[in-house]
Amino acid sequence: MKRTLNSIFLAFSGLLIIALLPSCQGGGKSSSQKTESTELKKEKVEKEVREFIYPLPTSFEVTEMLNRIEAAYILSLSNPTGNVEKYLTEKSKGLNLGVYGADLSYASTYNQKQETADYMNASKKLVDELDIAAALTPDIVEKIEQNEDNKDELVKIITNSFYDTYEYLNENGRASVSSLVMAGSWVEALYIATHISEDTFNNKEMVKIVMDQKEPLNKLMEILKGFTDNSDIQWTVELLEPLHTIYNSVEEGGITKEQMEAIAVKVKEARDKIVE
Repeated sequence: MKRTLNSIFLAFSGLLIIALLPSCQGGGKSSSQKTESTELKKEKVEKEVREFIYPLPTSFEVTEMLNRIEAAYILSLSNPTGNVEKYLTEKSKGLNLGVYGADLSYASTYNQKQETADYMNASKKLVDELDIAAALTPDIVEKIEQNEDNKDELVKIITNSFYDTYEYLNENGRASVSSLVMAGSWVEALYIATHISEDTFNNKEMVKIVMDQKEPLNKLMEILKGFTDNSDIQWTVELLEPLHTIYNSVEEGGITKEQMEAIAVKVKEARDKIVE
């Protein structure tokens, strides 16, 4: 197991940062004003990235955790790559691009070379069909892998990559696509975390990972609800509302077994609707 399980959460946490920027967008500004605005936006993104990355464990810590709970790689947890052919709408393509991104991270965590390649190909197909290839930083995966235990460097990599990605999508009227990808990635990552082991509920590290998704989900819902005129996004909001309700009942610093079980059930229901 040479890759990190936390890269799954790193991916969707970084994606959350993309959609935090619209409130900073402005129009009709001079060159100097745009430069200042860009710097301020990047400072905001870096602050948010730090808040999401720094609580995450390093690759060594995650590997040790997986060894302790003896969690094996379970291919059936991931969305079969053959399903990529049946995603025909922008909604299904965007959501499942996020799903496959999480599955890609999961496979690489366990050094599953064939599965990693398969999910990379499935992701590329959806990226091409969504016509967003130009928005993506081509070497971000390699950079993250090279610096996965250097959190300061990760902050810079994620900040720059996702800032640039949002800028492209926003300028081309595709900001809603990034929100769909982010939602799909969040759901799949949580689904894997809650189903990776029968001992998940008895492992404090895994429980903390699940519990810590409350704030990301709150931000995700806030972002999604901003697209009031987009039926695909509103469908996604309704899909996540049951999970949102459960998480809002979780008190700070503690989560019950019943809440953990309810989250596992509801995330599976949401995930099944996304990948069907």
